[in-house]
Amino acid sequence: MRRFLKISPLLILLVWSAALLGGSLTKTGTTSAQFLKIQVGARAVGMGGAYVALADDISSIYWNPAGLARLEGQGAINFVYSNWLADTKFNFAASALKAGDFGTIGVSITALTMPDMEVRNEFEPEGTGEYFSAMDMALGISYARKLTDRFSMGFNAKYILEKIWHMSASTFAFDIGLLFQTSADWLVLGISVSNFGSKMKYTGKDAFVYYDFMPDQYGDSEHIFANLQTDQWELPLIFRFGLAAEIINDEYHAFTAALEMRHPNDNTESVSLGVEYGFLKRFYLRMGYQALFEQDSEKGITAGAGFVYYLSPQMPLHLDYAYADWNRLTAVHRFSIEINF
Repeated sequence: MRRFLKISPLLILLVWSAALLGGSLTKTGTTSAQFLKIQVGARAVGMGGAYVALADDISSIYWNPAGLARLEGQGAINFVYSNWLADTKFNFAASALKAGDFGTIGVSITALTMPDMEVRNEFEPEGTGEYFSAMDMALGISYARKLTDRFSMGFNAKYILEKIWHMSASTFAFDIGLLFQTSADWLVLGISVSNFGSKMKYTGKDAFVYYDFMPDQYGDSEHIFANLQTDQWELPLIFRFGLAAEIINDEYHAFTAALEMRHPNDNTESVSLGVEYGFLKRFYLRMGYQALFEQDSEKGITAGAGFVYYLSPQMPLHLDYAYADWNRLTAVHRFSIEINF
């Protein structure tokens, strides 16, 4: 058994490398609810998003729900804020509580919002005077439990909503995650599958229009009531596998390295790498690279920092910041705060 555990990470890496070299087809733009792919947590982003095996805070809800079983203390509250691309705002809030031997229960909300925009059409290209709004949101409930001292499992169930003016689409989805601490205590394996659910389809009153079947003829009705059919789109399903190695961990210094490999249903496979250095278990510096091997990717280097302040001996306050380079699109800054109790 120990021999298998030693060779299995190498075997998985070799198989994944073959997939990366052999797979060249990209299906970018073929799924709905793209906001579900926006990464959560400044610590995770600062490490390039290589977090599926390192997850041990509330952002585990996004990366690997099994990480909730490793939550510090009896519970936690977390808030994440980011100025996302194209003047949009991304927010994430979550809370989790340990329920004894039953496990850990969590709830979360994810929202992508944007300023109101003026309605324009072919007859009034300068604007009609009306304004419309658009937003994406996900509400989730999570459960995680340690099945043994080395193995934990977690689940998310979530309601997903996308809305633009009078049209909306919604569905339900599920996530599952596993964490396994190997016989080498410094090495952890993580696996997760996110956004497994039914397709999304926009419906609403904007799909009902008046239509003239014979525009070149006179005498027929120009106002026949018609319904525009919209297509159904898959959710952005993603499979993650990762390794996290705690290379140094003593009273003064800590150094962790992590690797994550992703297989999405709407893009090519990719690899993310990240490292974290901690001093006195209070000050942290992070660096990483996101989405290596992803075709036509704008993602690049990430960096971040963190500070832990103790409100009381059993109530640490985690303040984290992350910078992510998106090349031509611009840089993205994230801030997160988490309180454990």
